[in-house]
Amino acid sequence: MTTLTIRTPDDWHLHFRDGDMLTETVPATARCFQRAIVMPNLAPPVVNATLAMAYKERILAARPAGSTFEPLMTLYLTNATTGQDIIDAKAVGVVAAKLYPAGATTNSSAAVTDLEAMYPIFDVMAEQGMLLLVHGEVTDHHIDIFDREKVFIDQKMSKIVAAFPHLKVVFEHITTSDAAHFVNDASDNVAATITPQHLLLNRNDLLVGGVRPHNFCLPVLKRNTHQAVLRQMVQSGSPKFFLGTDSAPHAKEAKENACGCAGCYSAWSAIELYAHVFEELGALDKLEGFASDHGADFYGLPRNEGTITLMRQEWTLPEEIILPDGRPIVPFFAGQQVSWKLQN
Repeated sequence: MTTLTIRTPDDWHLHFRDGDMLTETVPATARCFQRAIVMPNLAPPVVNATLAMAYKERILAARPAGSTFEPLMTLYLTNATTGQDIIDAKAVGVVAAKLYPAGATTNSSAAVTDLEAMYPIFDVMAEQGMLLLVHGEVTDHHIDIFDREKVFIDQKMSKIVAAFPHLKVVFEHITTSDAAHFVNDASDNVAATITPQHLLLNRNDLLVGGVRPHNFCLPVLKRNTHQAVLRQMVQSGSPKFFLGTDSAPHAKEAKENACGCAGCYSAWSAIELYAHVFEELGALDKLEGFASDHGADFYGLPRNEGTITLMRQEWTLPEEIILPDGRPIVPFFAGQQVSWKLQN
């Protein structure tokens, strides 16, 4: 096979950031994705309909000329979120609300501290047909960072799914066999996104031979046995799993310092990275479902009508990309070879 044509895909989980960064991140995504679920963890966060629509306009202004790319907006849940906030957001087209446990990841300090207090809001979301997107990790300091996803399933996620059977829930960027099996065994109202980094890498790629800050993301990379189960799930073609890059740009200086900001900027080569994985798995015939069909179906949105074509071509990702303000950013998988390239 030398070319692969699939329905135009969507990215069901990414971070554009804001300001000048948008002129890099939006075109990078729009080059191959028709739609994207936009994360709301700005500073300050996107907590209501007005802020969501203002952010959407800034994203649309950064689209390349002639692009029809569509950002799908989300709301950032806090313990101050009201049912009216959900109703108002749904009325202007916001498709989902994001649950961050406070302190779990970038710009999450204002997020939910009392998850059970959110149950009345989940009721309203179910009534409104708004999806719940979950960053599934506990943040208790005594819980090992490699166990936080599993503990969240046991303590929180299983209870949410049981209490709200009519609420559609996306377990975002799953990283463990525990999460994969939980989603696989749950009702049809539960699905998950999987990132390229969690399919391509495991914690050896973060820690062996010295800490590699550009492979640091949250949830953190897990052991290779968990990676293997994630790969099995996408290889299976199950409609419960679909593409969500969690692309999260940080300037090189923000990654290579004591902070070690979490996030992998994969938008720049996302569809090529996924094609690389699916070829490794002997499952290129499953890529279209994962990238283009399953997410749209779960969200209840029409599948895209266009197509993209990938060419079988070995090429090397650049070591750096220059941001609009002149700072370098290191893309995910920098300096490494992938086997497919988007045909312009």
